[in-house]
Parts: sequence; structure tokens; C-alpha cells
Amino acid sequence: MHGDYTALDPALEVIHRSSPDLRNGNSNHAPMAAEALCSMGRPDAVARWLNGYRNEMMPRETPHLRIARDDWRSALGHIERVADWPAFFGNELNEAPWREVVERWTARLAPGICGAATHGVIRAGHAVRGLAESESPARRHELADALGYWATTFQTLPADFSAPATAMTPHDAIFKVATVPRERRRYAGSIASSLQGLEEFPEFAPAIGLIGVSGDPPRLISELTETFARVYLANARDFLSALVFIHGVTSAAAIRNLTPYLSDATARDAARFAWQAECALYATFGRTPAPASEIEPPRESNDTLIDMAIANGDEHAIKFTEACLGEDAISPSPIYIAAARHAIDMLRS
Repeated sequence: MHGDYTALDPALEVIHRSSPDLRNGNSNHAPMAAEALCSMGRPDAVARWLNGYRNEMMPRETPHLRIARDDWRSALGHIERVADWPAFFGNELNEAPWREVVERWTARLAPGICGAATHGVIRAGHAVRGLAESESPARRHELADALGYWATTFQTLPADFSAPATAMTPHDAIFKVATVPRERRRYAGSIASSLQGLEEFPEFAPAIGLIGVSGDPPRLISELTETFARVYLANARDFLSALVFIHGVTSAAAIRNLTPYLSDATARDAARFAWQAECALYATFGRTPAPASEIEPPRESNDTLIDMAIANGDEHAIKFTEACLGEDAISPSPIYIAAARHAIDMLRS
């Protein structure tokens, strides 16, 4: 794919007048979808898609209480600070190079990757890729908003760090992840509500230590995205389950976008917490870790799949198609293309 970012800044100027959440309570996907369309070389589709999405968007909140640099931890995960955190990161980006800010705050925010169904880290990944392509005030503003949303929605998961870490690959380790029995699953209208139920499921806590992260971070990310593309194909049965398992792939792909600007240690930590968040999605919604049979790739070309995702119009169809095509370009596997094709059908409104 050859990116074309000519439409990104005008779109961000519109988007930045809106809240990071939608009227229905879900995360605002506009900046992520706009960047994904540009990454796929389809800037022509951005304005039209955004015009159709704007009715769901709410006005941006006004900051009301400054977050102090020496007391930022106390503000993590507080939704009432939704406008305060972007203001904080705007100051951070005014005082230090954005790459330095990304490294410092990815290390701090990585344990809370699962918050808002991983949308904080996903938005940050899209923001960083757009900013790396070309710097502009709008793209720096978007990075502040993205990091702010990650901090606002920060949520940790049960983690047993006392157990010795294994050297399993994600492909093997997913078979060892305990799943919550169906009669004990708790869904209260959001993915986050189900993840909160893991506090009452101690069998999940060892999941974070099941994989080895000492190797090359980009290769580990490829293993994560392929593993969870398989999880997607094995478990996406309807609109909700498709949404859930799409995030297992897009969250890891977001870490890839961040990795060029992270130290190896931070990249490995981020990958481990992304693995944990993806396992949480599987543990609370999944049934089986992999498809029962070999997957045949669809016949459509990549360009046709992009056209189909745009015609579908769902923000997840667009973002997932971009992530799968990008991952396939790095480490080819029919799983990615099959997953993208499946999601385009599953997410039809």
C-alpha cells in the first residue's frame, strides 16, 4: 500500500472539535479511520466518510483541572479527566520532541492498554504513524488527544508476575489461556464491562507470563497479529463478537506503529501488555483459540478489499482491513486477508 496523507490534516481539524467518545458511549473512531484511509492511499474517501460519521460525534469538553507532572498517576483512569489529559499532553509535546514523549509515556501507559477495549493505544498508534509521515500542528494535536485518551481510559488487568515467564510463542500460548465459563461471563453493554469481570477469575492472571518477549519486537508483533487473526476467525460469529476480536489484531498493530520510536525494553513491555489485553478479550468472549480447519484466502485483490471496506462504511471494517493488509505485507499469511474479508461481511449494518 502507498499512503497518501493529503486529506488527514483537514479531517483532523474537524475531528478535534469533538469528544473522544460518541453519543452512544463508544469511542470516537474518526481520527483512526481517517488515518487508516490515508495509509491505504484513499484520501479521496476521507471527507465523505467523515461527513457520514459526524452525526455520532459530540462537542469537545473543556479542561477544568490541571494535571500536575508530579501527581499524574492519581489522574489515570478517571473519565472525568477526559479533557484534562489532552491539555497535559499538549504541554508535554510543547516542551519535548514527540518521539521522546512517545517513549516516556508508552512505558508508563502500557499496563493500561486494555482500557476502552484498547482504543487508547490504537488511537495513539494511528496518531504516531501520521505524525511520522509529516509533522504538523494538527497531527501533534492528535497525538496529544490520543495519549490523553489512553491515560483517561487506563485500565489494568489481573497479572501474576510471580510465575516464571515461559518462552512460548503466542501461537502456542493462546491454547493455555483460561476462558471464563459462559455462565460466569459478565457483559453490561461494553467490552470493558466484561474485562472487569476478570478480577473475579483468578485463572486469568498467569496469562501475561505465558509468552517470551526477549526476541525481536517486530517479529513478536507479527506473531501476535497472526495469532489473534486466527482467534478472530475462530470466534467472530456475529456483529458484537466481530468487534471484540478485531481489537485483538488492531491493538497489536498499533504497537507496531509505536515500536520504531520506542526502546527495545519499552517495546517488549508494550507487546507483553498488548498480549495480556488480547488474551482478556479471548478469555471473556472466546470459545476456541484457532479455526478448526485450514483457511483459504479470498479471491479479491487488496484494492478490491479496500473498496469493499469503504463501501461497507463501518469504522472497524476500515481499520481492520488496513491493519490486516499492513500485517500481511510484513509477514504474509492467508489468515490476514481471510479475516479482513470476513469482517467486511460480518460488519454490514
